Amino acid sequence: MAKSMTQNNPARAITLKVGAIFLFTVMAALIKIVSEEMPTGQAVFFRSSFAMPPIVFWLWQQGHLHDGFKANNMLGHVWRGLIGTSAMIMTFGGLSLLPLPEVTAIGYATPIFTVIFAALLLGERVRLFRFCAVALGLIGVLIVIAPRLSFDEGYSSLATIGALMILTASILRALVQIHLRRLVQTESTSAIVFYFSLTATILSLLTLPLGWVFPSPALSWTTPSLVALALIITAGTVAGFAQIMVTASYRFGSASMLAPFDYSSMIFATLIGWFIFAEIPTSAILIGATLVIIGGVLIIWRERQLGVDRSKSKPSIAPSGTAN
Repeated sequence: MAKSMTQNNPARAITLKVGAIFLFTVMAALIKIVSEEMPTGQAVFFRSSFAMPPIVFWLWQQGHLHDGFKANNMLGHVWRGLIGTSAMIMTFGGLSLLPLPEVTAIGYATPIFTVIFAALLLGERVRLFRFCAVALGLIGVLIVIAPRLSFDEGYSSLATIGALMILTASILRALVQIHLRRLVQTESTSAIVFYFSLTATILSLLTLPLGWVFPSPALSWTTPSLVALALIITAGTVAGFAQIMVTASYRFGSASMLAPFDYSSMIFATLIGWFIFAEIPTSAILIGATLVIIGGVLIIWRERQLGVDRSKSKPSIAPSGTAN
C-alpha cells in the first residue's frame, strides 16, 4: 500500500518542501509579532491547537485518520511531545528576543547535534569526513552566537538569553530526531504528526496556571488583542498546512534529495526580516550560517553516500532552521 502511494516526481516534491519551509518561516514571523503581547506558553498553545484541524482533515481525506489515532507506543509519543514542546517554547522565546535571520541561522545547528547524539546515543560511527563536517558546523554556530556572548556595547543580556534559548532548542530538536528514529519503528507518520500536535497543545495549556511562563509576569495575564489572537490563530493554521506539505513532499521524492532545501529558510527569513522587522543580517550571521549550511550539506551528502536512511525522522518535523 505504501509503495503504491509513492511517486517519483522531484519537481512536485521540491515545490511542496520549499512551500512548507516558506510557510514555517511565515509562522515564525507571526509568532515574533505576537510575542510583544502574548507569553510563550500561550503562543505554543494556539500554534499547536489550531494546527490540528487541517492535520485531522488531511488525515481523513487521505484515509489515514485511523492510523493517526492508533498509537502502539503512547509513552514514546509523550516523550516526543515533551522534548518537542520544550524545543518549541525555547524557539518562541528566542524569537521574541532575536532577529528572525539570527534565529534561523542558529537553528541550523540541529543536524550537527543530531550527528553527535547519533554517535553518543545510537552508537553510530562518525568517521573523519562527518567529524570534520560537524566541526565546521559548530564553528559556524560559534561565529553566529559569539557576539551575543561577548556582552559588548550594543548587545543586551536579553539577546544573550535569546541566543542560548535558540541553541538549546536546536539541541532539543536533535534529540527529537534521535527519538523519532526509534519511534518510527512502531508508529506511523500520521500518528507521530497527530499526537505531537495533541501533546503540545495539552502541555502548553499546563503553563496557564503559571501565567503562561514567559516573557514576563506583567505580560502573562494580559488578554491579547483581537489582532494578536487573529495572528496567532493564523500561525497555527499555517503551521498545520506546512506540516501537511512537508509530509506530502516525501511521497514524491526521497529525504536525502529534499534535505538540502531546508536551508532555503535562510532566504525567506532574511527577506521577511528585512521587509517586516527591518532586520539586516550581520556579517557574523551570514558567515556563520554559511559554514553551518556547508557542514550540514556535507553531512547530508555523506549520509547519502553511505546509504543512511534519513527519511525515518524527517517527514514529521519542521525544517531545522525554523520554528517547529
